[in-house]
Amino acid sequence: MAVANTTKTSWRLQEIVAHSSNVACLALGKNSGRLLATGGEDCRVNIWAVSKPNCIMSLTGHNNPVECVKFNNSEEQVVAGSQSGSLRVWDLEAAKILRTLMGHKANICSLDFHPFGEYLASGSMDTNIKLWDVRRKGCVFRYKGHTQAVKCLAFSPDGKWLASASDDSTIKLWDLTAGKMITEFTAHTGAINIIQFHPNEYLLASGSSDRTIKLWDLEKFKMIGSSGGEMGPVRCLAFNLDGCCLYSGAVDSLRVYGWEPDRCFDVVPVGWGKVADLAICNHQLIGVSYNLANVSSYVVDLTRVKKSGSVIQGVIQDDQPLTEPSPKGSTLRRNYERPLTTCSTQRVKQSSESERRSPEGEMRSPSSEDEKESSAEIRNPEDYKEIFQPKSLAPPKNEPFPAPLEDGESLLSTITLICCVCVCIRCVSYYKLFLFVLGDDEALAQIRKGHDTMCVMLTSRHKNLDTIRAVWGSGDVKTSLDSAVSMKDLSIVVDILNIVNLKPSLWKLDLCTSILPQIEELLQSKYESYMQTGCTSLKLILKRFWPLISDTLTAPPSVGVDITREERHQKCKACYKLLKNLSDLVKNKADQVGRHGSAFKELQLLMAPLDY
Repeated sequence: MAVANTTKTSWRLQEIVAHSSNVACLALGKNSGRLLATGGEDCRVNIWAVSKPNCIMSLTGHNNPVECVKFNNSEEQVVAGSQSGSLRVWDLEAAKILRTLMGHKANICSLDFHPFGEYLASGSMDTNIKLWDVRRKGCVFRYKGHTQAVKCLAFSPDGKWLASASDDSTIKLWDLTAGKMITEFTAHTGAINIIQFHPNEYLLASGSSDRTIKLWDLEKFKMIGSSGGEMGPVRCLAFNLDGCCLYSGAVDSLRVYGWEPDRCFDVVPVGWGKVADLAICNHQLIGVSYNLANVSSYVVDLTRVKKSGSVIQGVIQDDQPLTEPSPKGSTLRRNYERPLTTCSTQRVKQSSESERRSPEGEMRSPSSEDEKESSAEIRNPEDYKEIFQPKSLAPPKNEPFPAPLEDGESLLSTITLICCVCVCIRCVSYYKLFLFVLGDDEALAQIRKGHDTMCVMLTSRHKNLDTIRAVWGSGDVKTSLDSAVSMKDLSIVVDILNIVNLKPSLWKLDLCTSILPQIEELLQSKYESYMQTGCTSLKLILKRFWPLISDTLTAPPSVGVDITREERHQKCKACYKLLKNLSDLVKNKADQVGRHGSAFKELQLLMAPLDY
């Protein structure tokens, strides 16, 4: 049975409504690439499993919008900094608040956990950097030197240095043991948004709003590369896990860079808009972005991305061959020396006891007031236990996210597959019947009776899908859906919607008027898959068409005769009436507990404008 090949290099994985108000920040778990933390103007931190639609945990405690979030390396803790300058650390496994850290005088702009010890660094709009001992000592040191907001912090892989980047266009490198600045890099001409240490070598990458990426040798403390091919500010950077290349995330694109000499190996269009974070797992790059209350996640298949060889751009002489990556084990510069165990402690320069006790370095363990104000509400117990309290001690095996089929092949291939499966099931059924021809008469009668019912159902479904496929071949999506509706078989409607939902551009206003009555039936179905398909379709309609419906119905009457406008007005009016009828159903189901309740809560938020 031939099925169309999956040839996509990048695709959108999902879109979720992450908060009841605007999202202000987010972060991926870099160890697994499967956990996502989002911070919102609703003062909450929500924890998600990437690709799953429902929130695992919702963390409360902040009284001001959450401006920055970060997982620790093991993804067992998450820290969130607020607009007021306070930080809160939660233990995700125990589902409780661990520490409240006070001391910054303005918004928290950047955070990072030490790779081994129990230290945490925070950077603020107040221009200060603070190093915290999460276990017991509060703020142990303060680093001063930047003149504007500290936008990014990163500990070196060996845990001995801390790099900071600022809106003042400088990068500073701090020695944790000596408690002083080692060097400063000043080649950027715009605010620096991101810095990233090479996983092995003494090398640091930086990305800036000046649209350049620069690489810095940390042995000689000099710039060894600069790439300026970005079309907008560089927002995210990530080295390949083996350090062979550097990935750069900017608006709607991913670029792959090499250095010594500078070159760009590949450019991948990705529709992620202003990407906010990147993670790599299973030869896939995960990128996340946010807009208003929505968060979108995207996948890039790194096996289909060029990491060496011919270049798209770069300063290379025609008579010079490209430099291939160094053989494994040999590098151009020194490698980091990591401790043998993660239990090793890092010696750091600490402030005096009086400084640590000052208001600027205050740390509080959770008081009864904190515990009352702060909570970790588990919204999805199944996913929570699977991720944070697994029965097996072995680390979970994360499978790659499957790539969708190329546009245009999806529906026909899926319908073909369904039809073929139906035929196969029918053949197996007949085969079983044949096997039992010589068996007990009574048993044979019962078996035949059961299979006859199944075969009649599958034959009917096969015939209906063949009809839909023939109509679809003409390119008329609405007629295909109308045909499915006319068959009075919700399973056929679900089959078609599951494909059409994958390509929002196929949706037109005409489609909405045909399918909204069917969505009402799907939302009340006893089958979970039907209900989920109905939720997905309704969410898509609201996001894609509600602005058009609202603007059309509130616009002043036109002068003269405008047939097209009148037709659009009638369609919008019909859609509004159908959506209004659905709103009460959604409100009632939003009170349910569990994943269905979460899905309906998202829909309730999207449908709120209907009440105004």
